[in-house]
Amino acid sequence: MTTASTNLKSDSLFTPVLIAGCVIVLVGFAIRASFGVFQIPISNEFGWLRADFSFAIAIQNLFWGIGQPLFSMLAEKYGDRKAIITGAICYAIGLILSSYAITPGQHQLLEMLVGFGIAGTGFGVILAVVGRAASDKNRSMALGVATAAGSAGQIVGPPLAQYLLQSMPWQNVFLVFASMILLALFALFYMKVPPPKKVEKGDESLGAVLKKAFKDPTFAFIFIGFFSCGYQLAFITAHFPAFITEMCAAISPDSIMKTIGVSNTSTLGAIAISVIGVFNIGGTLLAGWLGSRYSRKYLLASIYLLRTIVAAAFILNPITPSTVVLFSAIMGSLWLATVPLTSGLIAQIYGLRYMGTLYGLVFFSHQLGGFMGVWLGGSLYDLFGNYNIVWWIGVGVGALSALIHLPIDERPWSDRQTKLA
Repeated sequence: MTTASTNLKSDSLFTPVLIAGCVIVLVGFAIRASFGVFQIPISNEFGWLRADFSFAIAIQNLFWGIGQPLFSMLAEKYGDRKAIITGAICYAIGLILSSYAITPGQHQLLEMLVGFGIAGTGFGVILAVVGRAASDKNRSMALGVATAAGSAGQIVGPPLAQYLLQSMPWQNVFLVFASMILLALFALFYMKVPPPKKVEKGDESLGAVLKKAFKDPTFAFIFIGFFSCGYQLAFITAHFPAFITEMCAAISPDSIMKTIGVSNTSTLGAIAISVIGVFNIGGTLLAGWLGSRYSRKYLLASIYLLRTIVAAAFILNPITPSTVVLFSAIMGSLWLATVPLTSGLIAQIYGLRYMGTLYGLVFFSHQLGGFMGVWLGGSLYDLFGNYNIVWWIGVGVGALSALIHLPIDERPWSDRQTKLA
């Protein structure tokens, strides 16, 4: 369903392909970012432990990671639109069936479908499409814009979920979200992009490229480094609203809450995720701009180092509504800034032909981290009654990621003196 015309590339940054991709990513991430808001309502309704619903979200993150390379391969073989449509259908079915789930096991099983849905409508497929459609000059910035669309979804998703929960049961909110992801498919009418170049005689096959990548230490460094990004983002997305609700429950509304018009800590939790999204737009666009001018590996190392410092400072100081908003703003500036840089680094080193699949494999590490962050968040909370250990694990893996990006070889394969066997 994609066109073979290579004339669809444009020197303009904001192409129909980029805009359509942004719409799909925005809606998908708006829904995905809101699951933390459902943590307390669903657990309270059924009397579950915190770990029960947390494990469902953890499974969602894991199957998002498993599905990412699969949907990327599907897109490269059968077309981008078919992969995105399949992903949206999985997403909608998972949400619809989840609205009828009444046991932890049912939620955990159905979150597999939701995870596949996020994979099919998320960064792995969309960034590969946007990357192929963009000119060399605009590619890094276009990837940054598409990533920032995910942040825009994060801005509207949690407050929308919180607003809907005030007027309808959480089951109905899931049905509303299912309708939204299906409606987003209308953007595909504008997604006409050159397909991946067909393998010609003399070209390397996907298997050969994967074999080389797996033997390349640089690919291993990128794979390991992306783990902490997933851990930190998924833990905060899933548990931060509940964390804020409990930590700030005994605190009277302070000046910052009055300024932003928030009267209770549950709403503050949803707003905090949105604040992260607001500041992430600027941070992601800046990362995309810097990635076209400076070393991506050093930019990534700097981002992970800053995340480590910010998280440590936050947990070491008293938790108040003001520090929550300040943390959300600073962390938001660093939130998805790693995505255009990591995807751009893969394209820079390994080329565009199999960018989607290679990024999907690296993203699996991201989602392994996400699984661990969400699952440990719920399990250790139930065990110790707080999130302290989970926070400090995040600080540790962030420091590891900062260090492991330093030995990455940014040169393209074709320019390396020593060829990989």
